[in-house]
Amino acid sequence: MTTVPFVRGDSAGTARAALFGRLPAPTRRPATETLIDEHHLRLDRYAPAGPATRPPVILIPPLAAPASAFDLRPGCSLLSHLVDRGHPVYLADYGHVDAADRGMGLEDWIDRIIPRAISTAADHGGAPMPVVGWSLGGTMSLLTAAAHPDLPIRSIAAVGTPIDYRRIPALAPARTAARIDGGRVVAGLGRLLGGVPPLGVQMMYRLSAINRELERPLYVLRHADDEAKMRHLAAVDRFMGTMPGYPGRAFDQIWRRLIVANDLNSGTLHLGDRTIDLAAITPPVLAIGSDADAIAPAAAVEAITRVLTGTSVRFERVPGGHLGILTGPTAADTTWRLLDEHLAR
Repeated sequence: MTTVPFVRGDSAGTARAALFGRLPAPTRRPATETLIDEHHLRLDRYAPAGPATRPPVILIPPLAAPASAFDLRPGCSLLSHLVDRGHPVYLADYGHVDAADRGMGLEDWIDRIIPRAISTAADHGGAPMPVVGWSLGGTMSLLTAAAHPDLPIRSIAAVGTPIDYRRIPALAPARTAARIDGGRVVAGLGRLLGGVPPLGVQMMYRLSAINRELERPLYVLRHADDEAKMRHLAAVDRFMGTMPGYPGRAFDQIWRRLIVANDLNSGTLHLGDRTIDLAAITPPVLAIGSDADAIAPAAAVEAITRVLTGTSVRFERVPGGHLGILTGPTAADTTWRLLDEHLAR
């Protein structure tokens, strides 16, 4: 039987569970009320314990990642941070996505799901919404604001949101192959599977940080007596284990338009005969990126300062990986502080 040396008590049990991937689910903050509960959109409201002293905020998750990214665990929860500071917080959640949703495209989110979430939150909160999107959630928030300039959006924060996909080294082999076959192999596989299944999303996320995965046993043994580190690892593993899939049509659009054609780097997105121009965005924007982020490196994020020509844009670098910049151990002193300043505008 494998044991963790020199560690006793709760830390030993947590470390042993981490080593073998059997970790308990983190505690989630309970919602105050649910405003929408329908197919692919749940909108929960989280209220401060006392009177709201700061404006309401809506959090927009990406596709193929659970909304729990914003509430990873106690002490590493952007949602709790905002609520505790006096913000009423609205959290959008798309629920489970699988092959049955193969016909859903980016338009479903840009034209229907996210506008409905923002409008409902703004009506309920009585004010235009500051929007905070992480990863592709930031992309979809930007595209929604560009496509629907009449939406009640006060500001936008895009955390770990790539614009120039040429600046993502992990995608270089796929982009090179796509130049040879026109992207048909990956697109065809996506159509065959109806998108990317949850297991495929989890594998892609782990492969994006392969060094971390290979070093996991050593990390667990090295920090086995650190209960906080082990519980954070538990929360990250739980998060990755609940990742939903990409619907087929949306994956095809992301692959062809964002990754291969690199549309956003020119400030537009082409969806069939339709063109969405990011220059139409007028609310102020904060963009946050990290050099250590393998999925959305800072250089890929910083391109936003060039393509958003209709509004003010602030770009900031912070430490951490793709999930870490949002809710890792250093996020409170970096990303959350920047968001606090942005939301106070």
